[in-house]
Amino acid sequence: MTSDNQQVVFSGVQPSGNLTIGNYLGAIRNFAAFSEAYKCYYCVVDMHAITVRQVPAELRRRTYETLALYIACGLDPNKNTLYVQSHVPAHAELAWILNCYTMFGELSRMTQFKDKSAKHADNVNAGLFTYPTLMAADILLYQTDRVPVGVDQQQHIEIARDIAVRFNGVYGDTFTVPEGIISEHGKKIMSLADPTKKMSKSDENVNAVVYILDNKDDILRKFRRAVTDSDTVVRFGEGKDGINNLMTIYSCFTDKSMEEIEREFDGRGYGDFKSAVGEVCADALAPVRAEFDRLMADKAYLEDVMQKGAQDAAYNARKTLSKVKRKVGFTTL
Repeated sequence: MTSDNQQVVFSGVQPSGNLTIGNYLGAIRNFAAFSEAYKCYYCVVDMHAITVRQVPAELRRRTYETLALYIACGLDPNKNTLYVQSHVPAHAELAWILNCYTMFGELSRMTQFKDKSAKHADNVNAGLFTYPTLMAADILLYQTDRVPVGVDQQQHIEIARDIAVRFNGVYGDTFTVPEGIISEHGKKIMSLADPTKKMSKSDENVNAVVYILDNKDDILRKFRRAVTDSDTVVRFGEGKDGINNLMTIYSCFTDKSMEEIEREFDGRGYGDFKSAVGEVCADALAPVRAEFDRLMADKAYLEDVMQKGAQDAAYNARKTLSKVKRKVGFTTL
């Protein structure tokens, strides 16, 4: 917790690939709600991104884009600390120390390591293996109380908690043990082409994914082509993965319950429903895209946000890092 007993929220998004409506609905859109009650750190985690090979120019561009999207989605830099991970060296310093308190067996059991190792068999690097420890450092640096994450990140929160408890057990009270927050509303958005799989920004099938920055025509086209089933009734139920996913998306954008959606589309076919989902999605994202374009045209402003955010984050990160260094026996100058 902060010195004035205000609780802390931390989360981060990788600047690798275009962000999807899954990122928006499951994470970024919800971040702004914490800023009134919490001290919030929202990070562009570029250090995590290089566990997979990146084109340097694209990584730099997407770092600016991710920061711009944070702001376009409602994160006020005056109410939230918005910064780039690599601008705060304490992340890497604490990650190394925590590596020495993280067990090999814990890391080898991580689902994301197994999945990415299979997907990038030619580049199974040490950073990919120790990714969860860097994520733990990100969180623990700020004495974080709450971490809003997607359901697929639960395992990372658990290992961060285990590392914090282990370190505290050896050296006494050092880290706040964080709690994960998983939004029940739109916590997992599925692929439009294969609704049994999560929507992924790295999907090679562009029709499977709706990106936050897609234009309206592309959004409508993708929803019209979305996989459904042989039924014609808009209802939420077992064996209706495609319709369930579309109803979840529609519910997120309209705040309507599944029962309300079923009544609204009673007697209407899938075609009408797909068009309606596309329309509400495109309408909701239009102001985000407009604000994003405005921000990307003002690079100086984005760099000012980066600099101020990094200064604030570094100041608070140093408090924790100094404490940790003393605990483990490092000398200081």
